[in-house]
Amino acid sequence: MADPEDVKNILGPNETVGLYIKEKIYHPTINIDSAVITDQRIILRHPHALGLKKDYTDFSYSDITGVQLDKGIGRSTLKLQLKGEEKPLELGKLPNSLAEKGYGMIRENVDRFQAPFSTGTPSTPDTPKTRKK
Repeated sequence: MADPEDVKNILGPNETVGLYIKEKIYHPTINIDSAVITDQRIILRHPHALGLKKDYTDFSYSDITGVQLDKGIGRSTLKLQLKGEEKPLELGKLPNSLAEKGYGMIRENVDRFQAPFSTGTPSTPDTPKTRKK
């Protein structure tokens, strides 16, 4: 499935789309037309004005503290726990194959964004320094 043109226009210069989910996704408080998982963030597309206009909400991977996959028989739900939010953001009624792929991509990116920056050398614990008096 091709990426939507309107999303291509809001991507960063080095941002790439990993997965485009064109499903009706219903969160308890927002109607989402589709979700786009990039290597930098998750973008939710919100339709309004009879589908003629779209608004966007995006979530950086650094704002996601946990990801859960609730797999059903034919459909699954991805639950994203966001910093400062009590209830998770739910992307539901997804085909199992898309939910599994999305879960893997989100999990990998959350780990990448929250891992400490590496200098390319293994880190060693700092040894306490003692002063001579």
